[in-house]
Amino acid sequence: MDAAAALRDARRRAGLTQAELARRAGTSQATISAYEHASKAPSVETLGRLLAATGARLTATPAAAPVVRPTKAQSDRAGRVLVDVMLLAEALPTRHTPELRFPPLTRWPRPLDAVLS
Repeated sequence: MDAAAALRDARRRAGLTQAELARRAGTSQATISAYEHASKAPSVETLGRLLAATGARLTATPAAAPVVRPTKAQSDRAGRVLVDVMLLAEALPTRHTPELRFPPLTRWPRPLDAVLS
């Protein structure tokens, strides 16, 4: 959640200035500015209080799908596979030629649509 954007959007929807919100919430305008510019992060309790002062509410909703974090063993295996692939790619022979051996598709004698159908 982007607390800065949520607070800024709620304040603007309520038609409040930072100073008005600060007065309603019992804090300073500088603190509201710091929260909205993400130079300072409010606690969940403080964010809820600030949103309540705008007429909004802080709610928690279940995620659409749970976040699945790989285990250390899975991450290690994926890292080894990646290293193996990179070593294999490095071992493949390469021949760089200054010119393409095939003409670009835009220069075909027939339109590409005719060839593909």
